[in-house]
Amino acid sequence: MLLNPITYSRKTKKFIMMTIDSIIIISVLLASFSLRLDLFYWPEGDIRWLIFTSPLLSILIFLNFGLYDNLSRFFDTKSQIKFAQVISIYALVWGLIALMSNIIFLPRSVILINWGLSILSILSSRIFIAWVLNKFYSNRDLKIKKILIYGAGSAGRQLISSINQLNSYKVIGVIDDDKRLKDGIIYGSKVFHSDQLSNLIKTHQIDEVFLAIPSISRYRRNQILANLNTLNVLVRSVPSLLMLYEGKIRVDDLQEINIDELLGRDSVKPNKNLLKIKIQNKVVMVTGAGGSIGSELCRQISALNPKTLILFDISESSLYLIDQELSSIKESQIEFVSLLGSVTDRNRMKSIFNFYRVDTVYHAAAYKHVPLVESNQTQGVLNNCIGTWVSAEAAIAAKVDTFVLVSTDKAVRPTSTMGATKRVSELILQALAKQSHQTNLTMVRFGNVLNSSGSVIPLFKKQIKEGGPVTVTDSRVVRFFMTIPEAVELVIQAGAMGKGGDVFVLDMGKPILIYDLALKMIQLSGLTLQNAENPSGDIEIQFIGLRPGEKLYEELLVGQDVKKTNHKLIMTANEKMIEWDVLKPLLGELYKHSYDLETKKVHEILIKLVPEYK
Repeated sequence: MLLNPITYSRKTKKFIMMTIDSIIIISVLLASFSLRLDLFYWPEGDIRWLIFTSPLLSILIFLNFGLYDNLSRFFDTKSQIKFAQVISIYALVWGLIALMSNIIFLPRSVILINWGLSILSILSSRIFIAWVLNKFYSNRDLKIKKILIYGAGSAGRQLISSINQLNSYKVIGVIDDDKRLKDGIIYGSKVFHSDQLSNLIKTHQIDEVFLAIPSISRYRRNQILANLNTLNVLVRSVPSLLMLYEGKIRVDDLQEINIDELLGRDSVKPNKNLLKIKIQNKVVMVTGAGGSIGSELCRQISALNPKTLILFDISESSLYLIDQELSSIKESQIEFVSLLGSVTDRNRMKSIFNFYRVDTVYHAAAYKHVPLVESNQTQGVLNNCIGTWVSAEAAIAAKVDTFVLVSTDKAVRPTSTMGATKRVSELILQALAKQSHQTNLTMVRFGNVLNSSGSVIPLFKKQIKEGGPVTVTDSRVVRFFMTIPEAVELVIQAGAMGKGGDVFVLDMGKPILIYDLALKMIQLSGLTLQNAENPSGDIEIQFIGLRPGEKLYEELLVGQDVKKTNHKLIMTANEKMIEWDVLKPLLGELYKHSYDLETKKVHEILIKLVPEYK
């Protein structure tokens, strides 16, 4: 469309702005003389050159200071101040040239009048042009989202200021818990008390709520989220007020609320000494470095200043990703070594431990997807059981100081092959720990971690994005949950407390009903549940039945003999074990039958080792 300015090229827009400025500059000078002389003034003689060539001077100065690089529809306060400063420079330079040109008829007050009128006229033109352009943009086929800002503090004010420059959002109001702020106005938006939130969302059909309360307590935050959870509105959160101030994020970068914020878990500050004691200035190795837990271990370990960090994985693509991520860390003095191989390869493990003189090993390499391992049972045994056996013995032979096994709650009274293999892995470390050697063998057991490759969270997000249905195995299924960073932080601290053969168990809080998790994710996405009571809802939850090896609930303890440690979220369990003389020949049989693909005999050995396995 010819008359639509948003379709013009940048050069065309610059030319138009220069033309407008030229007309304004000349008109302002004529008006300045007219006001000073109190009559309509038209220049004669040499002064005409000063007036009609003034646009050349102004445009040269404006170009030099980048005024024509400014996108006119985003003419904010900062831009207005810059324009006023540059226009002042132009008015001063013009005045000096006029005074030095020896033109007789030039009242000194004309210079001041020209300065004031130039600022007023050019700024007014820019504000008007910005308004016109925004009208054209808003008239496009864009759906303007109606939003509420929760939080009238510094973050809220900064957010409103940013949003007011966008055309895809309209701030309906600001919500705050402080009744004293009610009915106030922030950048043109009225402040409402939080009691009015539900009514506002329904009355104005609010699309999204932006949380701008970065300093609020987790308890209050969870209360707010629980309330919003029932109102079928999409919730986004300001990651950091400082990031907004520094311009590192935009309004469009606001993140959807992560489901882990609804778990109600208060983070516990780590013991920094426990974090560093097995890592700082040491050679540390992570097996399964490309996995969800392994990669987070690598990230946190790299921040604790090890001498060398060895990344070990059988998956080339996974190892490459974490290698590239860590290699991009600027000014790092850490030596990163990425090695391919299998934990079942005894010679490979021995050579790595000896060559690099490894101090600490975090053994996260394992097949962990329950249905997949159930379909590939012998490979699950080889990787999980034999891999742990081989790695632990290689570490002992190389006199590695600390070996930490990352275990799982599925090892407790397992109903899956995966769970049974992880319990056998624990038994291996327990038995080897009683042998005479220098290596401290420790294991840390915990439940599900959010957003790992095997978690339901990524699956639910994908299903919601695709319009559903969201699939839940059973309405009664409950699971323990913890964020990956928190779990890894606790694994590192627990490993530092081990004395040999310890079974550490992480406090995962209260178990969560998977159905409730799915429902909250649907509601926080601004959608409604489709069921018999609400057939016109957006997303349906379907129950598909337990998969092979799955059970309704998980446990963290085999027995009840559990003791507290110095860390409130780390416990130590005293559990039954099998002496190495008894365990070793059974492991030999397990290896042989797995290698020969004799699944039935593998089952028999697993049941001998783990009687609770069903």
